[in-house]
Amino acid sequence: MAVIRTGIAGFGLAGRIFHAPFIEADPSYSLEAVVTRDETRRAEAAAYPSVRVVPTVDDLHGLDLDLVVIGTPPATHAGLAHTLLDAGISVVIDKPFCVTADEGRELVAKAERRGLTLTVFQNRRWDGDFQTVRELVADGALGDVWRFESRFERWRTGRATSWKTSATIGEGGGILYDLGTHLIDQALHLFGDAQPEYAEVTGRGAGAVADDDAFVVLKHQSGVRSHLWLSGVAAQAGPRFRLLGSAGGYTKYGLDPQEGALKSGVSPTAPGFGNEPDEAWGSLGIDGDTRRIPTKPGNYAGFYAELARTLRDGAPPPVDPRDAIRVLDLIEAIHRGVTLAPR
Repeated sequence: MAVIRTGIAGFGLAGRIFHAPFIEADPSYSLEAVVTRDETRRAEAAAYPSVRVVPTVDDLHGLDLDLVVIGTPPATHAGLAHTLLDAGISVVIDKPFCVTADEGRELVAKAERRGLTLTVFQNRRWDGDFQTVRELVADGALGDVWRFESRFERWRTGRATSWKTSATIGEGGGILYDLGTHLIDQALHLFGDAQPEYAEVTGRGAGAVADDDAFVVLKHQSGVRSHLWLSGVAAQAGPRFRLLGSAGGYTKYGLDPQEGALKSGVSPTAPGFGNEPDEAWGSLGIDGDTRRIPTKPGNYAGFYAELARTLRDGAPPPVDPRDAIRVLDLIEAIHRGVTLAPR
């Protein structure tokens, strides 16, 4: 496979901001097609002159694509992925993988039967601050970690109407499906499998049809407890990360800069892309004796670099879709208010 001929289904925030710039910037890929009916999105896709814009996924047939990235609302993910896998095309699905874990299991089984690649865009694994946390934990800088605190808190009470504001939990709506997929995935990636121990899941915003404010405690088999906060109605945000262990702690404020840069039109190839200013670095140690820790550069492009090796050389996918299934298992359990059996 010389160049990976790629299409994107959906050209909203996911397709336009988080996928197209990285596919276009990586010489391993050729962005061939975008699927969207929205006239505004069709005009935005014109920024890529060689791209063919089509109204439906069925219109991708005959374009000889190797890969399609699905960036549509969650309720459509499973159906579109089945269609593409049936057509012999490998698939990336933006998080959440699907609405239910069982949908995900069916897709994994089909991809394996057909010998195709299926992976999930859990891009926050490539956040610079998360990569920094991962390194600190691996190096033992905190000793034995007791508690992992992670937050995505925003103030978005005046959001414009979109599928994210109108989708119900049964359609993959709500903050657990939106941001919880990131925080739960990161926690499991760091500390292994876990069970939900406690949860508060609430819809606070006016007219909320799904949760927009949540607090979840996971108890990992390793003994670590993860405290996860997710909110679209937080007037003041807490630290992005706080870890406490037997040898010290680590606290970090602020979000990885990649999303903000992409929304501002900065190219992933721009000098310094993904780098965080010194004043945003986190601190490591014990109160009265702490030091600033440089944040590793964020690197969403790393997902697509790893995926190219998967498609060309048979390397493991950048995200095992079974990891995303486990995240959905936990989200479904939290919504049901029951504890899962061990995996």
